[in-house]
Amino acid sequence: MRDIGADRIVSEVARLCIEACTEPEPDLTAALEAALGREESEAGKEVLREIIENNRIAAREKMPMCQDTGFTVAFVELGQEVHITGKSLTDAVNEGVRRGYTEGYLRKSIVAHPFRRENTKDNTPAIVHIEIVPGDSLRILVAPKGGGSENMSTVRMMTPADGYEGVKKFVVDWVRTAGANPCPPVTVGVGIGGTFEFAALIAKKAALRRIGLHSSDSQNAKMEEELLTEINKLGIGPQGYGGRVTALAVNVETYPCHIASLPVAVNIQCHSARHKEVTL
Repeated sequence: MRDIGADRIVSEVARLCIEACTEPEPDLTAALEAALGREESEAGKEVLREIIENNRIAAREKMPMCQDTGFTVAFVELGQEVHITGKSLTDAVNEGVRRGYTEGYLRKSIVAHPFRRENTKDNTPAIVHIEIVPGDSLRILVAPKGGGSENMSTVRMMTPADGYEGVKKFVVDWVRTAGANPCPPVTVGVGIGGTFEFAALIAKKAALRRIGLHSSDSQNAKMEEELLTEINKLGIGPQGYGGRVTALAVNVETYPCHIASLPVAVNIQCHSARHKEVTL
């Protein structure tokens, strides 16, 4: 059994919160630069140039890429041979979020009750997904999720009769409906299978996959390519100004499901596509 102190988790989560909001991932930068090269719309090109420059300034000045620094979502893989000391894992993650959003001067966007709407003033509580895995390490992925893109996400309980083509039509139609609201060019995470809530979870995980890395399942990878092509034919373009680049990537994850069901979830990431991770 390996001990990991809660104080270390707090420090790492605080750092990840700040870096996720201020430092774009290399795959995102490469994808945006590639998109600029293939975009044909002059307005779309100008938007992409502004996004790329904005991200450069954010990284250089340690300032948020976007004023909406999001709801902090943490995906945690806890090795079954790890013992967290000092406080609970969830409490440590929340303390890290509290510290990161305060020390990093990040906007606090969380309200304590959906109707009373009083701000918690420290961006907690986070959403913490914990998975027990073999081994003696602890992996933490922090993904600040902006309100605009999260609002443009959905789950539909489809039927097996809808099939492959029905799922594709649903995803493309939903991105068309979302339009400019999630701040394109977007990354589209698609979760297919499981149950109502699990489809949404794997869709969110899919949206965090490295841009350009396809599913290891050949049929899923085929769907990713087809969906990306169809979505980029919609003409929404960067920030909705029109063009060929509406999405940078479409990532599909699947899971076994009930014989009577075909749950499908779409989780959209904005052009910032923020996430950072650490393994302890």
